[in-house]
Amino acid sequence: MEIVEDVVIVGAGIAGLTTSLGLHRLGIRSLVLESSDELRITGFAFTTWSNAWKALDAVGIGESLRHQHYLTPSIFVASTFLDQPASEISYKGHEIRCLQRRLLLETLAKELPSDTIRFSSKVVSIEESGFFKRLHLSDGTILKTKVLIGCDGVNSVVAKWLGFDKPVFTGRSAIRGSANFKGGHGFGLKFRQFLGKGLRSGFLPCNDENVYWFLTWIPSTKDEELEDDPVKLKQFVMSKLEDIPNEMKSVVGKTELDAIASSPLRYRRPWELLWGNISKGNVCVAGDALHPMTPDLGQGGCAALEDGVVLARCIAEALLKPGGEENNGKIVDEEEEYKRIEMGLKNYAQERRWRSIDLVSTAYMVGYLQQNSGMIMNFLRDKLLPRFLPGMLLRKASFDCGTLKY
Repeated sequence: MEIVEDVVIVGAGIAGLTTSLGLHRLGIRSLVLESSDELRITGFAFTTWSNAWKALDAVGIGESLRHQHYLTPSIFVASTFLDQPASEISYKGHEIRCLQRRLLLETLAKELPSDTIRFSSKVVSIEESGFFKRLHLSDGTILKTKVLIGCDGVNSVVAKWLGFDKPVFTGRSAIRGSANFKGGHGFGLKFRQFLGKGLRSGFLPCNDENVYWFLTWIPSTKDEELEDDPVKLKQFVMSKLEDIPNEMKSVVGKTELDAIASSPLRYRRPWELLWGNISKGNVCVAGDALHPMTPDLGQGGCAALEDGVVLARCIAEALLKPGGEENNGKIVDEEEEYKRIEMGLKNYAQERRWRSIDLVSTAYMVGYLQQNSGMIMNFLRDKLLPRFLPGMLLRKASFDCGTLKY
């Protein structure tokens, strides 16, 4: 027996749950398929810039999250290569916070109807079925859907169906962690970042007790064994902090082993985004399934939030009549509805294509400049980049994805 749905979203991450909540706010039910048996909390936290908070406000959860995460007043950037004063740039007039990923996903999920997320549901194949898509799940379930959205990350089944190649390894890796200081950390609220000798590291408080930190580097073959061993990961990070202020060492030292993770940094080639099928018929992708990028702009999660708002708006425009009433109980012409869905997803793809290309390309180049270990590049980077990077970050964060109104 086949189950028929209007909208199926593959992946209960940031993009998937934001899209689902946006549709819910507009009166459209969706089914979210998550391959894990619970919400997957990876990455611990991420920087949310002004563009992300506009998206969170659009789906109605911005205010509740603000109460749990402090405003970041400034960024402090120091070189570990050159003996020169550190630079500090004020974020006055901008909204930047370090958002805990667990709280974001739980907040999104709580706002959805209880039967929205179907856990332990892995998609193994996608087939055409007239004006529908037929999904086969690993447990034998078969679903038919009018709209299929892939928010299933860097190894996306839906992106593969659309013809995208797997994201490419950049040659760099990241170790991330989260430290909890009972009674308060005492570091203040500024974002601290340290550059030099092929490394980029830093830490950013989320609130009085929780601090998120990261280290990115160019791994050698012998570093591959680190990935699955948190003890070795922590030892490795501490060994790389020789020239870093003691505050950073204190944060890493305070981190529990289950709050440390490592991953290779991957990205989608910009020309794939230019020529590839972001949408095809009644299928599209969003979030890391669309635009995996390096973390050097801090925009990966923010862009996923933008995707969710734009996509929900475009789908609603296709599925709802101008008055917002869903077809008034009348029999819908399937071909006509399919064409409206196809056009809505094309509009989404057009709106997100150049934004995605811009973020992926810029993040890659900034990361390359920040971590190149050549002496001349080190000198140019440490002299010039601290002056221009904060302004670039703020310009990328000035984007407004709009509201859910269509």
